[in-house]
Amino acid sequence: MNTQPKAVVIGAGFAGLAAATCLAQHGWKVTILEKNEQAGGRARRLSRQGFHFDMGPSWYWMPDVFERYFQRFGKRVEDYYTLQRLDPSYRVVFSKEEQVDIPARMDEFKALCESYEPGSSQRLEQFLQEAAYKYEVGVGKLVYKPSLSAWEFADPKLLIDILRMQALQSFHKHVRKFFKHPKLIELMEFPILFLGATPKNTPALYSLMNYADVALGTWYPIGGMYSVVEGMLRLAQEQGVELVCGAEVERIEVNQGKAQAVHTNNRSYEADVVVAGADYHHVESQLLEPAYRQYSETYWQKRTMAPSALLYYLGISKKIKNLRHHVLFFDEDFEQHAHDIYTRPQWPRNPLFYLSASSITDPQVAPEGKENLVLLIPIAAGLQDTAAVRARYFEQIMKRLEYYTGESIRPFIEVQESYAGSDFVRDYHAFKGNAYGLANTLMQTALFRPRIKSKKVSNLYFTGQLTVPGPGVPPALISGQVVADYIQKHFSKN
Repeated sequence: MNTQPKAVVIGAGFAGLAAATCLAQHGWKVTILEKNEQAGGRARRLSRQGFHFDMGPSWYWMPDVFERYFQRFGKRVEDYYTLQRLDPSYRVVFSKEEQVDIPARMDEFKALCESYEPGSSQRLEQFLQEAAYKYEVGVGKLVYKPSLSAWEFADPKLLIDILRMQALQSFHKHVRKFFKHPKLIELMEFPILFLGATPKNTPALYSLMNYADVALGTWYPIGGMYSVVEGMLRLAQEQGVELVCGAEVERIEVNQGKAQAVHTNNRSYEADVVVAGADYHHVESQLLEPAYRQYSETYWQKRTMAPSALLYYLGISKKIKNLRHHVLFFDEDFEQHAHDIYTRPQWPRNPLFYLSASSITDPQVAPEGKENLVLLIPIAAGLQDTAAVRARYFEQIMKRLEYYTGESIRPFIEVQESYAGSDFVRDYHAFKGNAYGLANTLMQTALFRPRIKSKKVSNLYFTGQLTVPGPGVPPALISGQVVADYIQKHFSKN
């Protein structure tokens, strides 16, 4: 390339930022167009009266994926933010009498397993040994492939690895080969919630998430997950990336099968390549002419979506004693809630929910002597949320929270905000108001996900949770790198 080629990235979420920094490293002149006034996508920060909330992701898992990303630039994670390993990793509430702290130390975790099921610690070793292998192959190799052709997986050793990873067996069956106690099974099935499918519909290869949970641990970036965004923004700036916020993309101009420019609400940007980190369905259905769309509306309607979420951000004017940084409320029927999300999508009758109280670990996210809480209920994508629905569920889970903590909380609320499907649509153009993207079912894994490269527009690429490798922050980081490296390898300026 004789002149510096131009790349326009749509969306400044984790995937968009990763794609932009890697393209800039490869020598591209990169501009990111972000519709919101703050970068970060779903990982934006909400600040009210001295309380600072992570609006979306709050779990920092797979630290090696973040390390690998920063190492590309000769940097380390600690150059940009400070990590602290949580111990206990999180708490699971089964009932008021049974609130279990999940220890960070392996020997303590084995003792916990033994307390439920004698002999289970030995089976745990085998379970995690298999999971470690899946993690090494899956996260170390497979997820960094663009998944555009079956030939990418044609290496005989890789095929043997894939067979050993039990991709055709369900996680539900797999975990029950090792454990019998229902509480132990729930603990092992919990990470699957991040993948957006029931254990029965999730391939057993995703036990690699248990390795991430138990062996690699749960971490916290001081300042919250937005500290990771701020670190990536600093890195992008160092690489010469231009970020334009408040730039709503209205149209991708395509001539003779090639994207020429990206038009926003106030100006246009010429492009040699366009990387869409915005919602895949929105980009195809709203930003492209019909002739250049790969997937029909019927295709999208048949996809299995990961959950959306109903969230509450609360600033509390006192400290709350009986809490942990992460708390999972499994005090209701796990399978019934899953049924209400996936089998017959409806508002859950008795929802499980999750609580993040990062002020327990980090005093800078709330005023002194106060607590910031984020409450999350996983819900089916596509539900209609109203103020009345939000109010009803708020009362329902707050009663449970007060019951389990043994404290009055509602009278001490200083800040209260809610966020649900309609907000995901408004802020991110999220298909069906999804929070996590497409579910990681077998038929929506790797080659079976929407492609990172358009079949209709020669220089249009996609990144993020609706394409490979899938939902979650580490996969989003990987997705951006994969698309940038693919562009660098295959693009030639005509």
